Amino acid sequence: MQLEQFNYDNKIVRNFGLATIIWGIVGMSVGLLVALQLVWPDMNFGIQYTTFGRVRPVHTNAVIFAFVGNAIFMGVYYSLQRVLKARMFSDILSKLHFWGWQLIIIASAITLPMGFTSSHEYAEMEWPIDVAITLIWVVFGINMFGTIIKRRERHMYVAVWFYIATFVTVAVLHIVNSIQLPVTFWKSYYVYSGVQDALVQWWYGHNAVAFFLTTPFLGMMYYFLPKMANRPVYSYKLSILHFWSLIFIYIWAGPHHLLYTSLPSWVQSLGVVFSIMLIAPSWGGMINGLLTLRGAWDKVRTEPTLKFMVVALTAYGMATFEGPMLSLKQVNAIAHFTDWIVAHVHVGALGWNGFMTFAILYWLVPRIYKTELYSKKLANAHFWIGTLGILFYAIPMYWAAVVQGLMWKEFTPEGVLKYPNFLATTLEILPMHMMRAVGGALYLSGALLMTFNLVKTMAKGKLMANEPAEAPALEPVTKNERETHRRLERKPMLFMVLALLAILIGGIVEMVPTFTIQSNIPTIASVKPYTALELQGRDLYIKEGCVNCHTQTVRPFRSETSRYGEYSKSGEYVYDRPFLWGSKRTGPDLHRVGGKYPNKWHFDHLLDPTITSPGSIMPTYPWLIDQKLDNSIIKEKMNAMRVLGVPYSHKDIENAHADIAKQAEAIAKDLAANQVKVGSDREIIAIIAYLQRLGTDIKAEPAAAAASNVDSQN
Repeated sequence: MQLEQFNYDNKIVRNFGLATIIWGIVGMSVGLLVALQLVWPDMNFGIQYTTFGRVRPVHTNAVIFAFVGNAIFMGVYYSLQRVLKARMFSDILSKLHFWGWQLIIIASAITLPMGFTSSHEYAEMEWPIDVAITLIWVVFGINMFGTIIKRRERHMYVAVWFYIATFVTVAVLHIVNSIQLPVTFWKSYYVYSGVQDALVQWWYGHNAVAFFLTTPFLGMMYYFLPKMANRPVYSYKLSILHFWSLIFIYIWAGPHHLLYTSLPSWVQSLGVVFSIMLIAPSWGGMINGLLTLRGAWDKVRTEPTLKFMVVALTAYGMATFEGPMLSLKQVNAIAHFTDWIVAHVHVGALGWNGFMTFAILYWLVPRIYKTELYSKKLANAHFWIGTLGILFYAIPMYWAAVVQGLMWKEFTPEGVLKYPNFLATTLEILPMHMMRAVGGALYLSGALLMTFNLVKTMAKGKLMANEPAEAPALEPVTKNERETHRRLERKPMLFMVLALLAILIGGIVEMVPTFTIQSNIPTIASVKPYTALELQGRDLYIKEGCVNCHTQTVRPFRSETSRYGEYSKSGEYVYDRPFLWGSKRTGPDLHRVGGKYPNKWHFDHLLDPTITSPGSIMPTYPWLIDQKLDNSIIKEKMNAMRVLGVPYSHKDIENAHADIAKQAEAIAKDLAANQVKVGSDREIIAIIAYLQRLGTDIKAEPAAAAASNVDSQN
């Protein structure tokens, strides 16, 4: 049989590898800064661009899309060529993909601190960047499927299945979650509102974790782990069951992020059921990986790459057990909005994604540079420092979560909240947050040690940019092949369509009724659109990233209605674009804050939170007093909202500037009467107007009635 000669493209692998290392250090450093700000708020240095609210999405997106994203492309470009026995389809597309992705990362790193944000978690970038992501993702898809089509290996190895599922699902998630109506180049509003927007966001948010942070890493696990251990994958049949059950079930689980909210209860229940079912396929993948190491445990003791892999798979198993547990309503009632969510996410990010990325880098770099790793001792040191970093990070966060959950819900024998002041809980967990920062510093130190080790490795070797390879031409189809899945592996386009159908079913079943059946979101006649000034204040609230610390949804628990007021109704959010329910309470819920405090309280709180709340870790916002409110596009904003169904009349829009001036002047006069002199044209006036509106559209139940609304967990 004649062999065909060709070359593997290692240069693109090297480029994505370098980007992984660089952006990893950047993302982890910003994460450490964020952790320090939750203990010492002055760590924002008094600059509006470095507050927690603005920097936190920089950290999350840098880790997810810059560090992990580049690691995915590094692993895919290396493994795809070798399992398909073909060079990537197009060198030009490879370069366009690489540089396009880096420009997207840089654009995000610039615009997010400036406050250009859509506020959707893990998708905060504004619409021009969303468009760029779509285009570059298509470039990646063409390059990947072009390579699959020109392959020299008839059957697609299991890793390729996960890469295909990743491509099609991320494309669907990103497009559906990014449907916005642009107002200007850096401002848009989502077409969805309130409850519907929440469902779309967490359908995306949960499955971004599933299909960006999980499925491509499972594909890489199936390639790199057998290579590192020099052992075959434990079970081909288990990999089939693992793959199809995982991609079908995962897509349904998003609503478990919205338990006890005003999302329709039937959708919440579906999310819970499928979340529990997820344990089986998730652990199937972990077991398949760990059992691949059978007979190779002596090698695990000596090879740092395998040490990283074992901990990565263990972290994956823990995170995928913890997720379903957090979806149980009894657990969710206590754990949600606490630091448990932070710990859960970071076990996956630091352990699963981070450690597998480190393992692949340590294994791959010496091979493409045709040399030995500079120092196994340094790699082993990195392993132990990184492992300690994970423990010092996660354990204090679990501890803090238990403290938070119990303190928030504790009542005295007389039936009143024992800790009515939210700040009491914040101050109680500060030592745990300090330990979390230590863990982050350790983890970052390990990454820096790895960087030194790999740079020295590259220096003593030489990149083989075009690695010679040979393989026979694509073999003919075997007519008598018995296994159905083997036949399917010969047809990549059919495989892609079936994977697409598997992931579409759950989203369609959950979203179509929520969007089309009116009874799912009952109308409340008293709920009115925001005034022009309140809309401006809401956009400033989003710009400052306040949603990263404050939720806006009161759950139907005795503890929450006693602390915050009447529980939230779905009809209250019909004009909220985007929804602002949040996912973590670093500060108290704000959905019923309107009218609770005078205007001067809000002014003082934004100027210096310690004036109203001694010991607060909230940053100061003096620039809101100094900066004039930009009303230049308010009419365009209201027109966009009108297109999306908000009942602004033409008169409302034409009189927007006059209405803003009138409402702002009233707030400024009230402040002046309380010895606070501030111009009515300042940003702080708009934010105060918005905060004073929150939760005032419906009448709260009498205190006795609210207190009687007790859930079984209290």
